[in-house]
Amino acid sequence: MIKTKYQYQVVCVLLMAIAATGCFKKHKKINPIVTLWRNDKDPYGSYYAYKNIGYAFPNAEIKLNDKSPSSYGFTRLRFSENNMKGRAAYIIISPHIFPDRSEINSLMEFVAEGNQVFMSSFNFGDSLLDYFKLRLGRSMTFRLLDSGLNVSAMDPVRYDSLPFQYPGFAYDNYVDSMDSKFATVLGYDSAGRPDYVKFSYKGGGAVFLHFAPLALTNFFLLHKNNKVYFDEIFSQMAPSVSHVIWDDYFRRTKDSQFSALNFLLSNQALRWAFWLVLLLFLLIYLFESKRKQKWIPIHDAPRNSSLDFVKTIGRLYYQQKDNSNLLNKMTTHFLDYVRTKYNLSSSELDEDFADRLSYKSGYDKMEMRSLIQEFQRFSKDQRPTDLELIQINKKLEAFYKLA
Repeated sequence: MIKTKYQYQVVCVLLMAIAATGCFKKHKKINPIVTLWRNDKDPYGSYYAYKNIGYAFPNAEIKLNDKSPSSYGFTRLRFSENNMKGRAAYIIISPHIFPDRSEINSLMEFVAEGNQVFMSSFNFGDSLLDYFKLRLGRSMTFRLLDSGLNVSAMDPVRYDSLPFQYPGFAYDNYVDSMDSKFATVLGYDSAGRPDYVKFSYKGGGAVFLHFAPLALTNFFLLHKNNKVYFDEIFSQMAPSVSHVIWDDYFRRTKDSQFSALNFLLSNQALRWAFWLVLLLFLLIYLFESKRKQKWIPIHDAPRNSSLDFVKTIGRLYYQQKDNSNLLNKMTTHFLDYVRTKYNLSSSELDEDFADRLSYKSGYDKMEMRSLIQEFQRFSKDQRPTDLELIQINKKLEAFYKLA
């Protein structure tokens, strides 16, 4: 009885330990980064799609391309493929696809030769959408829902849509407006809106635009039987494909061939903003250049060298105390200055001379008469005193400054 009771207790302890281990077992966290990269084995990489593209095209040779569709390298690759039998398929799976106009033209030349282009992305450049006359709507931002992402693909045999779902991120775009005469719907989102369309061209070429790239990730395709979705969307492409070109170019936004200007010009709103800013700077330059005059250099006013000469000679004779000789020099220089500048005869130093000189020079008439009278008074062998000489010199300085 005791032994049975002991065994019962041991079993209970073991069951509790097992239950505790199960309760505290840590769940492995998945990497939430969405790369869509062909070598990424994390949930949101596209390793499964890249490795299984050969099953969708069993007779095709797979090559990688990291050149722009408008470059010589891609053109040479394209021509080398066309020299062989069969057609080529260009597969682009990237978070963003922003081709410029030259790249779009090169892709359409590739399609015109009977080849096919498949593009799947969250973000398509406006230049590309405008070319196909598409307007997109966007679902909510990346989010985790109980229902996850729900998409459906058209079965080309039964002409019926097959639904697929997974519990991961739920984010996709859908076609809000398109020209139904040229576009064929091949897939829908959870609300029944187109998220996979085809554009067919003469010669067998076609362009496939897929707006739910999360449905091509490892997480989605490995969930339950979702690999059928992968088979369905690529079964819409021509079975005669003998060469698959897997793109590594458009995902490389930091590549030297992809510039910030290319990104701006590939988006309609940013393109308009770019040209408006350039126009604004041009208008500012034009208006500012008219408002501002040309820089005018500053020139110093011409110095009155006569005044400097008088001062120099005056200091020389003043130091020698030869006041009569000094006054004679000052008078001679004054009369020579008047004859040269005002073309006045100085043969008679009288009031008439003083008035005419005052009129031409703008100097005060009474001051001019006083100065001429001083010259007349000391011209008769009368020696001026130091104070009188200083007074005459001040009057001359005042005249020279004004003249």
